Amino acid sequence: MAKNVLVKGVPRHSKSSQYRRKGLQYIKNKTTTPKKSIVNKNGGKWYSTVDISGRKLAKKGRGTAVLRKSITKGTVLILLAGRHVGKRVIFLKQLPSGLLLVTGPYHINGVPLRRVDQAYVIATSTKVDLKGVSLPDDFSEELVCRPKAKTVGGKSEKAFFATKKKGRHAFPKPTDARIAASKAVDAQVLERVNKVPYLKEYLARGFSLDNGDYPHLMQF
Repeated sequence: MAKNVLVKGVPRHSKSSQYRRKGLQYIKNKTTTPKKSIVNKNGGKWYSTVDISGRKLAKKGRGTAVLRKSITKGTVLILLAGRHVGKRVIFLKQLPSGLLLVTGPYHINGVPLRRVDQAYVIATSTKVDLKGVSLPDDFSEELVCRPKAKTVGGKSEKAFFATKKKGRHAFPKPTDARIAASKAVDAQVLERVNKVPYLKEYLARGFSLDNGDYPHLMQF
């Protein structure tokens, strides 16, 4: 009896397992270009003896990410990655790129006006009424992007000297326009935060897990 058969009519491996064992997943998305004639310098023709194969790439357009239902304007989020990991922030709006615009505010926990990916946040049940809070008229997504420095030999000049002085985790300074926009928004948000008892202390306290804490059983 064959090694790949348990009993007659019953294979040892499933259909998907045999598919992987034969390596068919590497052949499925490949296209073969027929042999082409190539003209050399002397005007003669010769044909390639090997078929040229290349991987077939899927053409998919990248659209704006759909915002989760649990994230609405004023929702308090917990950051799970980045420089301010573990801190609580307030959601303001979704930007055209699909990223979330959030603020600490900076006066409470040191998180300025910045962008985050919704894949790296936890939406809590705490919300702040941000009715009437507006962004500056000259606000744009480029305002909260990290400034780009001139490159010298493939590496930015500022990053090179900053790495030499301050170590690996050196961050460029924000622009004056970004600081002004952050202050203008935080001033409006702080008015709403101060009206809710203990909300300021809640935002200032970082999030962490202790032994025996199970995130999938928690209600945020």
